[in-house]
Amino acid sequence: MRKLLIPMLAAFFVITAFQNKPEENPLLTEWNTPYNIPPFDKIKAEHFMPAYLEAIKRHTAEIDAIVNNPEKPTFENTILAYDNSGELLEKVSAVFSNIQGTKSNDNIMSLAKELSPLVSRHFNDISLNAGLFNRIKAVYDSKEVSSLNPEQKRLVSEIYKGFERGGANLPESKKSELKIINEEIAALHLAFGQNLISETNNFRLVVDNERDLTGISPSLKYAAAERAKKSNLPGKWVFGLDNPSIIPFLQQSENREQRKQILDAYLNRCNNDNSNDNKEVIKKLISLRLKKARILGFENFAQYQLDDRMAKRPEAVYELMDKLWEPALNSARNELKDMQAIAESEGFKGDLGPEDWRFYFEKSMAKKFNLSDSELRPYFKLENVREGIFYVANQLYGLTFTKLEPVPLPNDETTAFECKDADGSHLGILFMDMFARPGEKRGGAWCGGFRSQTYKNGKRVAPLMIIVGNFTRPTGDEPALLSIDEAETMFHEFGHALAGLLKDVHYSGVGGMTRDFVELPSQIMEHWAFEPQVLKKYAKHYKTGEVIPQELIDKMANSGKYGQGFATTEYLAASLLDMDYHILKAIPADFNVISFEERVLRERGLISQIPPRYRSTYFQHTFTGGYTAGYYSYIWAEVLDSDAYEAFLETGDIFNKTVASKFRKEILERAGQDEAMNLYVNFRGKKPGIEPLLKNRGLK
Repeated sequence: MRKLLIPMLAAFFVITAFQNKPEENPLLTEWNTPYNIPPFDKIKAEHFMPAYLEAIKRHTAEIDAIVNNPEKPTFENTILAYDNSGELLEKVSAVFSNIQGTKSNDNIMSLAKELSPLVSRHFNDISLNAGLFNRIKAVYDSKEVSSLNPEQKRLVSEIYKGFERGGANLPESKKSELKIINEEIAALHLAFGQNLISETNNFRLVVDNERDLTGISPSLKYAAAERAKKSNLPGKWVFGLDNPSIIPFLQQSENREQRKQILDAYLNRCNNDNSNDNKEVIKKLISLRLKKARILGFENFAQYQLDDRMAKRPEAVYELMDKLWEPALNSARNELKDMQAIAESEGFKGDLGPEDWRFYFEKSMAKKFNLSDSELRPYFKLENVREGIFYVANQLYGLTFTKLEPVPLPNDETTAFECKDADGSHLGILFMDMFARPGEKRGGAWCGGFRSQTYKNGKRVAPLMIIVGNFTRPTGDEPALLSIDEAETMFHEFGHALAGLLKDVHYSGVGGMTRDFVELPSQIMEHWAFEPQVLKKYAKHYKTGEVIPQELIDKMANSGKYGQGFATTEYLAASLLDMDYHILKAIPADFNVISFEERVLRERGLISQIPPRYRSTYFQHTFTGGYTAGYYSYIWAEVLDSDAYEAFLETGDIFNKTVASKFRKEILERAGQDEAMNLYVNFRGKKPGIEPLLKNRGLK
C-alpha cells in the first residue's frame, strides 16, 4: 500500500528550520511547468521544512475528514478518500528523496535526522488510527464489496491488509509500543545509511608514484588524476570506493598491496569502531524488528516480511537458494582453479586472496576467450547504450523517446525524454542521471520517480520517472565508455522505468508490485542487452562508428556464462546473510555482528576468496529497510524473468509482438491489481520452473 509504505521512505527526507510563507514556497504552489515537472531550479533547502509541515497538516486534515464523516462508510467516502489522501506529502517527499540520494551534503544529512521522527510519528498515527481502521473494516466487511469491480475489490483488500499488518487490530497498549518501535527503526535506518555515506566518502587511496600505476588504463589514470586535483593533490592519483573507481582498479592494478588496501577499506566500511560504525545499529535493528514481528503475531521478522510476498514463507526462499548454492560454489571453485594456475605460471606463490579475484579473472578471460574489458568498452558509449534500450522498447511496445529541452532538471547532469506510445499519445517523462558524484550521490543504481501513474477525475496522470546511476564518466576527449556490467545495469534500471511508464492502474493503492515480483520487469530487460540483433543496432565504436564485429559478439556469447560462479555465489552469500539475520527468534545481549556473519558464511562453505556482495555493516539493502529479508528477490525474480524470456524464444522472435503485448497487458500495466503469481500465470499460462535460470547462468 502506498500510504503505509511511505514511512519506510520517509527516513530519507529532510526539513529545515526556515519558515517561508506557503505562497513563497515553490513546493506548495501549482507547478506551471512543462508536464508539471517539479520546478527544480526554484526549490531550495529552506523550502522543505514549511512544505513538509504544511503537507502533514493537510494530510492529517484529510484523514480527520474521513474519520469524522457522519455518513455510513462506503468505498467512495472511505477507501477512495483514503487512497487519494496525502498527495502533497508525496510530491514533497519525492523531490527531496531525489535530492538526498543525488545531491547530498552534511547539511542535508543533519536535516534528515530532524524529519525522521516527525514523519514516522505522522504515519504511525494514521496506520494505528482506530477510527480510520473501523471505517475501512466496515467497508471490507460490507455487502458493497461484492458490487465493486475487480480492481476496486483489490484496493479494499490491500488497504485493509495494510492496516492489519501495521497493527491496527492491536490493543492500545501494544499500539503505543509499536509506535515507539517504528520510530526507533526509522531513525536507525537513517543512521545506517548516513554512516555508510560518510565512511565511503572518507576513504581515498592516494598514489604518488606513477610506477605504482602499472596496468592502470589511461582513462582510469586520467580520472584518478582529476580526482586528485579536486582533492588539492595535484600531481598525484586518487582512487575511491565508488564502483567506477574501485572495480577497474581491482581489475587492472598490478600492485597487489594497493589492491588489498582498497578492497579491505571497501569490505570494512562501517566496521572500524569509529563514529560511523554500524555494528551496534545492526544489533538494535534486528532486535527491534524481532520485537515488532512478535507484537504482530509472527515468530520472526522474516515471517512477517514474507507473509504478503510471492514467497510467503522463509522455507520457500531457502529452498530456492539451496538449489543454487552448490552448483554456484562448484563453478566458483573451477574459476578459482583457472586463476590460480595463471597466477602460478607468473611466479605467484601461495593461495590467491579476495584482492586477486578480479585481477586474475581478467587474465583468465583473456586466456580462455581472448576477450578483455578494454576491448569491449569502446563499443559501449553511454549514449549508444541509451539508444539500445530505446530501440528495444520500440521493437517490443512501439514506444518512442524524444529528448526534451529546455525543461526543469534535478541537476545539470540529468537529461529528460518524453515517452510516447505507439499511437503517439503521451505516456510520461524519463529523467536519466547517470554519472558518479562521490561525496554527494549515494552508490549503486536505482529507478525512482517524482510522480506515479494513476487516474484523477477520470484522466490518466502521467508518471515522471528517473534512472540514477554511478557509471564511468567521460575522461578527457574520451566519452563515457561503459563496462559490460554497467551496460547491463542500464538495461535493468530502464526495465523498472518501463514498468512505471506503462503502468495503467486507477488507484494508487494497487500501483505497487511485491518486493519479489518488482524485479521481473527490470531483469527481463537484461536478456535483450547482448542479443546479437540488438548489439548490431547500438554497439558502435565511439571513434569510427563501426558496428561491433561478429567476432566480438561470438566471444561475448562464448564467455557469457564464465564468471557466473563468482557472481552467483557472492549474491547468494549476501541473500543468505540477510535471511539468517531475520529468522532469528532471539537476540542475545552479547550478540556480535561480525562473529555471526563469519559463522553463517563459514558453515555454508563460502570460499575465502569470495566475500558476500554486501557484508553486514554496509548492507544497505537490508539495513535501511528496502530489501529487509528480501535481498533474495533478485534471484526469485530471475526464475520468473528467465522463464518469461523463454516465451519469446519459443516463438523464434525475441521481439514477438503477441508475447510483448501480453507481457505489457498482464504484468506491466496491471502492477498490483492481483496476486503476483496470478498475473504471471495470466501472462505465461503456467507457473515458472527453475530450469531456464540454471541454463542462463550455466549452472546446470
